[in-house]
Amino acid sequence: MKVGLILIGDELLSGLRQDKHMPQVLQFLKARGLSLAWVRMVGDDWDLLVQTLRETFATKEMVFSFGGIGATPDDLTRQAAATAAGVRLLRHPQAVALIEGRFGENAYPDRIRMGELPDGSSLIPNPVNQMAGFKLHHHHFVPGFPNMSWPMVEWVLDTHYAQYADPTPPVEYRWLLRDVQESDLIPMMEALLKIFPEVRLSSLPSTTERRQIDFGLKGKEAAVAAAQTWFEAYVQRTGTACERLA
Repeated sequence: MKVGLILIGDELLSGLRQDKHMPQVLQFLKARGLSLAWVRMVGDDWDLLVQTLRETFATKEMVFSFGGIGATPDDLTRQAAATAAGVRLLRHPQAVALIEGRFGENAYPDRIRMGELPDGSSLIPNPVNQMAGFKLHHHHFVPGFPNMSWPMVEWVLDTHYAQYADPTPPVEYRWLLRDVQESDLIPMMEALLKIFPEVRLSSLPSTTERRQIDFGLKGKEAAVAAAQTWFEAYVQRTGTACERLA
């Protein structure tokens, strides 16, 4: 299953705040043998939020959306998710109970809005202040605050997607190639991918050292090991200067 992130907030696009979610989610996914397929960063723009969510709801991909689920006027995610999914925004009984339990009479008239969720949503527990996020289809909407959202993401992965965890996560091998131009390696790379279709490669020419390339192979260990043997035989046969990095 592909995994995507939606990072929401004008403060991210203005530079007022720097995103911290992607590096942490990468660690969560890697620990479970999963990887990140895409990231979208969207401001507090109603039309763009709805368009983004319509496009991602149309897939079967696992999506984590950070931010915009509070009760203030700039928090548009709950409403945009309902519109994009073509459902009503309703007061979720369990969410209402959590908000009332925490704030009592002060839950009204404003805080209770956090309990207005797209019809069909289920809750994602918040271990910090009990203000839940919500799951709709394969989309998971959590707060923008890392101390709240990160445990919620892990809970989602382990509760709803444990079957996708891979006990044998991908490995990556890298080499530093010297005195070679990337264009000269294209036939080799094409042949390697044809012979080992389960392996992904990377080729990163240096921006400071001429004719120097950071070359990598990534995939399941058995497939990468076979591709490694083939690649190192190519290096030896062609006399390419090569240093193993990882």
